[in-house]
Amino acid sequence: MKAVTLAAAVLALGIAVFALIRTFDVEPDYTEAQRGDAKAAVCAAFETVRTGVATNTNVTPPGGSGDITGALAVAANARVALFDGGQYLLAKLDPATPTDLAAEVRRFANQLMDIGAAATAGVPNTDEVQAGRLQDAEAVSSAISERCA
Repeated sequence: MKAVTLAAAVLALGIAVFALIRTFDVEPDYTEAQRGDAKAAVCAAFETVRTGVATNTNVTPPGGSGDITGALAVAANARVALFDGGQYLLAKLDPATPTDLAAEVRRFANQLMDIGAAATAGVPNTDEVQAGRLQDAEAVSSAISERCA
């Protein structure tokens, strides 16, 4: 009786270990149509964010350099475009997005948020670390543009 109980316990343990390993090893199976739709959606979101960031980070404050209110409004819009753009991209990532594209989009989104957070803290674009973030974001943006073409 003990031998049967022990055999059943060992068999149950083996099945449990197999099931556990299998859950970590199996990647969801998406159709080409699902992958294509996910890619199209995230590429459209990327284009929207890229346009918004480019538009709002290159605005000249109205009224010249003496208009502090205009300068603050322009800076605030740039920061919103960066941080919210990153959040928007992360929200638009679908599990069916091709893995390499999803990784680049996540990287770009996080870089945008890092740039925006640093800018909100008063870090200028001329700061060495901030300048590096900007260069990295531009490189990843180009890579995503190529993948989305």
